[in-house]
Amino acid sequence: MSIVGQAAKVLAEPAAYADEPRLHAALTKLRAEAPVARVDVPSYKPFWAVTKHADIMAIERANERFTNWPRPVLMPEESDAMQAAAGVRTLIHMDDPQHRVVRAIAADWFRPKSMRAMEIRIEELARRYVDRMREHGGACDFVQDIAVDFPLYVIMSLLGVPESDFPKMRKLTQELVGSDDDELKRATPADEKINSLLEMFEYFSALTAARRENPTDDLASTIANARVDGEPLSDIDTMSYYTLIATAGHDTTSSSISGGLHALIEDPDQREILCAELDLMPRATEEIIRWVTPVKAFMRTAAEDTTVRGVPIAAGDSLLLSYVSGNRDEEVFDDPFRFDIARDPNNHVAFGFGVHFCLGAGLARLEIRKFFTELLPRLTSIELDGEPASTATTFVGGLKHLPIRYTLT
Repeated sequence: MSIVGQAAKVLAEPAAYADEPRLHAALTKLRAEAPVARVDVPSYKPFWAVTKHADIMAIERANERFTNWPRPVLMPEESDAMQAAAGVRTLIHMDDPQHRVVRAIAADWFRPKSMRAMEIRIEELARRYVDRMREHGGACDFVQDIAVDFPLYVIMSLLGVPESDFPKMRKLTQELVGSDDDELKRATPADEKINSLLEMFEYFSALTAARRENPTDDLASTIANARVDGEPLSDIDTMSYYTLIATAGHDTTSSSISGGLHALIEDPDQREILCAELDLMPRATEEIIRWVTPVKAFMRTAAEDTTVRGVPIAAGDSLLLSYVSGNRDEEVFDDPFRFDIARDPNNHVAFGFGVHFCLGAGLARLEIRKFFTELLPRLTSIELDGEPASTATTFVGGLKHLPIRYTLT
């Protein structure tokens, strides 16, 4: 296999995403020498790796020529078949006009007016979790002790899930997004048939029945009682909606907060500037999101014969949009491997673009801003207390362990 072929191969290796120097070396080579590269490796259906920011944006804009269905996420061929057989259809599987109609069901919950209404709750939770850091006595695994739970509590509060069920949701969402990671994936005995997805579906099926019988003022009730063309959502579409909100609204934000803190530890000058100028927090938030890029990639399928950067793409071919590569594109970002809290402009693609722009982007930004606005003024010292570790993944992920030592007021 050629050197370029070896570089492209990493995009289908979950372990490569846990080794950032290796990953970024490969992506840098692809951007320079083969920005649209064919990837054909065992266990996966072949696909084209798209690594330049401009090409990712162009494909996202052309949502009729490049569709989400039937392969929105890179998974082994066996997993593709299992998910299709289960009938999973979240927003990321849908195309217009169905996508537009189903997206509208929850859209109001994520608009600026709703985010303003959530601010007090998010501020309270940010304070609770910074207080929890202090309760840990000056040392903790920031990911597992703090960052995983803070956005989980936000999104579960929005859904209306009882707090007593939060630990169950934490376990299931981590198993779903960590299915490629030996530490995080579900340890399933041979005689146990149910997997994390089916267990989550089972939980949300009971929640749907409860909200249809007794509607309440929460997002779960909105989804449970939604109607499209006068009919309620099918059971599988309802369960898929909940699952997407629960996982996407939780793990992506926890990864961003953890990765952002790691970057601020590694670059104390940037941390000092931000502590002294909290007005930079909106820009710092965007840089944290670009730096971490918790959603590593999405897939598209060509609906017709076309070309990308002069490379012929046949109808039915799959394309992987490497967000993590686009967010280090040298043609778009000055010194892209420098963490710069004042970076402006910052046209990252971490939330996607076009009709599939992340529904919860505003909520994620708000959570990141509020957490660091609470933490940094109270932080008098911080350093690593061990080796950070990242999740093996090809889809969503970031740090799974960040041992730190610190002092807080």
